[in-house]
Amino acid sequence: MNREDPLLPRLGGRKLSYRERVADALRAALIAGELRPGEVHSAPALAARFGVSATPVREALLDLAKEGLVDTVPNKGFRVTAVSERQLDEYTHIRSLIEIPTTAQLATTADPTALEALRPVAEEIVTAAVAGDLIAYVEADLRFHLGLLALAGNEHLVEVVRDLRRRSRLYGLTALAEQGRLQASAEEHLELLDTLLARNEAAARTVMTRHLGHIRNLWAAP
Repeated sequence: MNREDPLLPRLGGRKLSYRERVADALRAALIAGELRPGEVHSAPALAARFGVSATPVREALLDLAKEGLVDTVPNKGFRVTAVSERQLDEYTHIRSLIEIPTTAQLATTADPTALEALRPVAEEIVTAAVAGDLIAYVEADLRFHLGLLALAGNEHLVEVVRDLRRRSRLYGLTALAEQGRLQASAEEHLELLDTLLARNEAAARTVMTRHLGHIRNLWAAP
């Protein structure tokens, strides 16, 4: 998240308040592992990095504290919470139960036009991977997967997965980017989309199963 340009414009497109936009950017940084467990951050310091005032950052951090992503440290700021291996296994198990069958079924139920509309988002993920922009990668990845699940027509299911993603971390993204392997991971989104458009439910299930397996490996990366 160390960069000169603010992150907030990248999260545009949705009619969110400044506080919500800051919270989304912070979640993306947490998930990408750019804000590490145990680190303590003050609202003014983060505000300077985001290029915004401290008030919306402080409010956003209070929202993240309610979600268990950070803890309040009196007179210092907020500490990034850690996620245990057991929690990561549980998140993976729940996501597998939900996302694999739901996504695979879209091969026979989803409107091809709606699926094709997600291609620009999948391409954004690849572009972010090539650029090594982890925040943009996580943000586009979230929109892609939640957009897919939304096509199943179950809003509660989408919210459950959104919450699971918020609580997880992808510490291995940095390593993948440094090794030049992040692009291959990103291209799985296009592969998944192509199997769905081909109406190949079995192939979609295979790709989604492999993709979630890769995600769990990222979670486990130091």
